[in-house]
Amino acid sequence: MFNDLSTVSAYLETRRSGKPRDMVTPGPDALMLNRILHTAMRTPDHGKLFPWRFVTINDRAAFAELLTKAFCTANPDARPAQIDAAIASAHMAPTLVVLMSAPQPSAKIPLWEQQLSVGAVAMNLIHAAHAQGFVASWITGWASYDPMVRDTLCLGNEKIAGLFFIGTPALALEERPRPTPSDIVRQWP
Repeated sequence: MFNDLSTVSAYLETRRSGKPRDMVTPGPDALMLNRILHTAMRTPDHGKLFPWRFVTINDRAAFAELLTKAFCTANPDARPAQIDAAIASAHMAPTLVVLMSAPQPSAKIPLWEQQLSVGAVAMNLIHAAHAQGFVASWITGWASYDPMVRDTLCLGNEKIAGLFFIGTPALALEERPRPTPSDIVRQWP
């Protein structure tokens, strides 16, 4: 997609996430999703530990059932409207991938570096989706931290790093406030 460095630079300077509720079909087919995930894996990974895993959510109805059960267990007095709002993400965007942080035992590579690698995979996933002509969004939310959702989707010591929604934008992407570089960059010495 990128023919020259100015195109890459322009993309990076203007990249925006899409809102999952505003994503429509088409999303990536299985072959394209595989390519997106393969590209996401091309990330810094000190020690070649691969401290991340992906779970593709193929059955949205089953995922909605999981979210409903988890939300109702944590919120036994929830009203139907609250439940509907809590599980709405199960039906958003044509494609949903869950990224797992899967730290590996290592005497040389600290947990922090492994977690940074997970974040790099996350950003690469978003860039890869955009490079293939889609829009993507990285969301955490209550489900990423819920014990029932975690126990169902995670293996071993994995934790949910986020839900990644991928699709086609139904609306123009909105710009959000960005920091002023002089407010967050300092010089030393």
